[in-house]
Amino acid sequence: MSSAPTCAQVLMRLLREYQVEKVFGIPGVHTIELYRGLPGSDLIHITPRHEQGAAFMADGYARASGKLGVCFLITGPGLTNAATAMAQAYSDSIPMLVISAVNRREDLGMGRGRLHELPRQSDASRGFCIWQHSLTQAGQLPEVMAKAFQLLRSSRPGPVHIEIPIDLFPAPMPGQIEDYHAAPAAMAPGANSTAIATATHWLQNAQSPVILLGGGAQSAGEAATQIAEKVAAPVFLSLAAKGVVDERHPLCGGANLSFDCVRKRVENADIVLAVGTELSETDRNLVREDYTFSGKLIRIDIDAAQLVCNATPDLAICADAAESLQQLNTALVQRSGNAKEQSEQEVAQLLQDCRKEWWDGSEKRLPWVKALRESLPDNGILVTDSTQLAYNTNHALPLYHPRSHVTCTTGYGTLGFALPAAIGAKLSSERDVVALIGDGGLMFTLGELAVAVEQQLPLPILVWNNSGYGEIRDFMDAAEVPQEGVNLRTPDFVALAKAFGAEGCRINQPGQLTEAVSAAFSRKTPTLIEISAPSGAE
Repeated sequence: MSSAPTCAQVLMRLLREYQVEKVFGIPGVHTIELYRGLPGSDLIHITPRHEQGAAFMADGYARASGKLGVCFLITGPGLTNAATAMAQAYSDSIPMLVISAVNRREDLGMGRGRLHELPRQSDASRGFCIWQHSLTQAGQLPEVMAKAFQLLRSSRPGPVHIEIPIDLFPAPMPGQIEDYHAAPAAMAPGANSTAIATATHWLQNAQSPVILLGGGAQSAGEAATQIAEKVAAPVFLSLAAKGVVDERHPLCGGANLSFDCVRKRVENADIVLAVGTELSETDRNLVREDYTFSGKLIRIDIDAAQLVCNATPDLAICADAAESLQQLNTALVQRSGNAKEQSEQEVAQLLQDCRKEWWDGSEKRLPWVKALRESLPDNGILVTDSTQLAYNTNHALPLYHPRSHVTCTTGYGTLGFALPAAIGAKLSSERDVVALIGDGGLMFTLGELAVAVEQQLPLPILVWNNSGYGEIRDFMDAAEVPQEGVNLRTPDFVALAKAFGAEGCRINQPGQLTEAVSAAFSRKTPTLIEISAPSGAE
């Protein structure tokens, strides 16, 4: 490039230098100059049909791959449209970089009624971002990008928002485009040796230890499994951690922290090792009462503030989960005797006892859960929305690999997540992806079906159709509140799917699911599979 590169061109160059491959966004009049920098950058741009879909796609992309999800948004409505999805990512600690435009520097704070003007736009995103920055000079961009990526790679992740005034996109930058490179990543912080020695001593001598894993342990599953085998400890998972430890492992008690039998076992443990978990009600599928620990509690988290959230530990280790568990695994030795076999028998019994605590309607949905497990490949990714069948899959559908469970039923708990997140997940990986969403939730983001068609994604989209907001109906009935606003007129989803250029079918028996999903995987277009919810399981 003979002439000086623009700020937009350097931005694209730096994104590729930081190993970004895909970006999700909708161009607008304020980002014309930003998009001038896109050709020749080797970045792949995906155009959603709504900015909320852009951020949900970036979220699903990040969860399924462990890589960064990136969005390009216009000033004002672009950012506010994406706000809900950004807040979901913030709640679940998902790494996301949002680049938005903002009005020209000379207009900021002046209230001149400029296009897309949002007073104090930067303030709007601060509540759901781990860092927000407003660029004031083009030359600041490399330093700002370096700070953003250090935060996203080396601390508790979440959305980072960088807003760039529209007059800076075409601004010239010093030197040549080849002069701009990514800053080196910081090494993941390990645990203090004294803390590891203490944790080792406690676990090695424990009589009834338990391991709890949260979403922050996504990269620590192998070490956690080895530790569990060495100290004969049952492993229980938060909803965000499903699949981190293979749920077929005889020491894995799955994501069943909401059930009383598991609660009793955890609370009576003499040592609990909790890693990358908030110990929150959403980890327990909305069981509000915090656990009380009668034994010693060890907590490991990259975020110091989380080490005392919801439960005060006896040993707090502020460090990377994977690094810390590797250190701990190296220090521990295999326990002798038959303690491991006894723990395996205990876990098997607990899983049976959990089944006795299932809520009303679950027994009629469990055949669908079983059919879905049979339909999903061993390394497949399940993306779920807030819908009744998904609340059952949270507990009853085992997953075998990390980054196999992409769900919004934790944390912020929005609706409409699953379809765009599944698109992002599929665009991030060669693994098969299945989306599960309710009829109510699907209407939030139905337009993103066009993106799945456009991208020729072999994506099965399971729509649990109970003609409304079934879970809220149940809560209203339990509280003796008249059903208002929860019974919906649903469209012909199969016809809608075909209007988009997708395939569609309708099934009403679990035995039909495997064939429908298998056929969907073989196509070069998404398939909407409408499931008529059985009576009594709505």
